[in-house]
Amino acid sequence: MASRNVPPVEAHPFGPAVGRLVEQFSSLPGIGRKTAERLANHILSVPESEALQLAAAIREVKESVHRCRQCANLTDQELCTICNDPRRDQTVVCIVEQPRDVTALEASGVFHGTYHVLGGNISPLEGVGPDDLTIGQLMERVRKNGVKEVVMATNPTLDGDGTSLFIANLLQEFPVTITRLARGIPTGSVLEFANKEMLADALQGRQAF
Repeated sequence: MASRNVPPVEAHPFGPAVGRLVEQFSSLPGIGRKTAERLANHILSVPESEALQLAAAIREVKESVHRCRQCANLTDQELCTICNDPRRDQTVVCIVEQPRDVTALEASGVFHGTYHVLGGNISPLEGVGPDDLTIGQLMERVRKNGVKEVVMATNPTLDGDGTSLFIANLLQEFPVTITRLARGIPTGSVLEFANKEMLADALQGRQAF
């Protein structure tokens, strides 16, 4: 049987190069096809130098941004700005799933400790176990750095709560206070979409785990 040519997913009237750009934009979170078209048209309309600045910025963050040696947050230095800040309480560590959760909690302006980014949560259905997260790094940090309080700020979902319980059990051997965010955050939601007032209430009203 003769093979037939398979057309691109979305042929574009401006040609395949623009089509590929639209496809890349539409693969971004929250970007639909129409928005991707508008972004592509914007790139086509601006001066070449401005478009290349965007490309250079993307390349720069992919080449220079990595995980903080201590907390696994994103940074372009050995230690992130929060871990490096002498005004932060290094004895209080807030555990979150992703770097974007740090951004959300920082917007509340009420937490003055440090963070630890797990890189996800324990999810057997998705094949993610404790060894796939930075839990071992966290235990070493608690062991060596004189941590006094660990705040569980994983997302209030089944996997998030299960991850917090797993970590809390591991922490029982250490003289640390374990707290969690107050349930001002609706169960089943994620930190990224909570407003700063809700997050501020949750941080200030944290309770024993």
